[in-house]
Amino acid sequence: MRFLRQSLIGLVLAALSLGLLAYAGSIVGGAVQERLSEEARTPPARERVFAVPVVRAEAGTETPILEAFGEIASRRTLELRAATAGRVIELAEGFEDGGDVTKGQVLVRIDPANAEAALARAEADLLDAEAEVRDADRALVLAQDEEQAAQVQANLQERAFRRQQDLQERGVGTAAAVESAELAASSARQAVLARRQVVTTAEARIDQAQTQLVRARIALDEAQRTLDDTTVTAPFDGSLSDTSVVAGRLVSANEQLATLIDPGALEVRFRVSTAQFSRLLDEDGRVIRAPVSVTLDVVGIDLAATGIVSRASAGGGDMQTGRLVFARLDSGFGFKPGDFVTVAVAEPPLDEVVRLPASAVDAANTVLVLGEDNRLEQAEVTLLRRQGDDVLVIGDDIVGRDVVEARSPLLGEGISVRPLRPQTDATSETPTEPEMVELTDERRARLVAFVEANQRMPADAKERVLASLAETHVPAQMVARLESRMGG
Repeated sequence: MRFLRQSLIGLVLAALSLGLLAYAGSIVGGAVQERLSEEARTPPARERVFAVPVVRAEAGTETPILEAFGEIASRRTLELRAATAGRVIELAEGFEDGGDVTKGQVLVRIDPANAEAALARAEADLLDAEAEVRDADRALVLAQDEEQAAQVQANLQERAFRRQQDLQERGVGTAAAVESAELAASSARQAVLARRQVVTTAEARIDQAQTQLVRARIALDEAQRTLDDTTVTAPFDGSLSDTSVVAGRLVSANEQLATLIDPGALEVRFRVSTAQFSRLLDEDGRVIRAPVSVTLDVVGIDLAATGIVSRASAGGGDMQTGRLVFARLDSGFGFKPGDFVTVAVAEPPLDEVVRLPASAVDAANTVLVLGEDNRLEQAEVTLLRRQGDDVLVIGDDIVGRDVVEARSPLLGEGISVRPLRPQTDATSETPTEPEMVELTDERRARLVAFVEANQRMPADAKERVLASLAETHVPAQMVARLESRMGG
């Protein structure tokens, strides 16, 4: 009985379990069917809004700056050459590379012995020529006197001949007397002709003596110039370069002794493209006198100078492109010929142009501007100039509107954005002071030693840098530049 009762209980429990499983299966199946039969419901999509920085496009007058690289040169550079050959016997005290000289200072003396001897010979020849002129003058006077005496004799003989003819006509004289008087008159006339020939020869001698005198004077002047050429003087104030002689050296004629450079007449020459050069021309096709600023990057400090465009090269140059332009510097303080500098030329101002960041304009010369409901619109502009990180453009559709500062692949026409406008408070307009650092004694000593040992730095720039390093606080930018050059 117990076995039967336990078996029935087991059957009942098994039946209940199966029933519960079947019920659960029906519930799950119904739920699945209900889920599959329902329509898919998606949540409403939200439009993505991008935060973008914008700038206000304001039209105004801008002065484009043309940047180029150039070289400092002197407008007055003279090659000092030996006019005569000889031995150098004297050099000026400052005749060395970099030496300063003044106008009229004697730089080089060449042995004048040969030139002085030639000058003495020329003076002697001149004395001989002058003596010959005097002798010729005296000979002419004597010849003229003899000619006059011969003429008087001829006149007397002619009168005697006529008198004998008159006596013969009256029957008193004889034919022999008449013939004798005629022969005497003829001889007197022949003597006159001979004396005239002597006078002509004397006059020719005077002409030859005068010619010899002129030649002697020319020879004397040449000898004097040769003697003067043995002394080389400075024609203007300047500095010497490329000196190549020492005392005692033999030099040949036309040999270069040094180069004299005028440091006060500096100019910068730089090459620009043909398109850039066309913007520096006026209506008549001449180069405008545009302002120029020149910058030289030296250790710890920048040398700067101003000037004005003076001229352009007449030719384009062999195997060169663009145009070579020259600008005259107002003051070349610290600059030397041969320095490689950065040149900034102020072009003629442009009216009604907009300055924008270069990142705001794409390759198709279009920009994105804010429209209604802060949605982006595309506008076309005309690119005029690139000025570093900025561009100068014109476009009627952007004036007075906000322009996206930087283009992005995520931005396009119709995109909703949240504009971020620049702050215009008073603190942002105040220029920031240069960052200053305080140096340790060891660090300061290393920088001072580096500056003092630098031979390429101009003396005036070196003094300013050393004065700055002597202060308690030193500009951080100058320290960084010095340490970058010294490897620190």
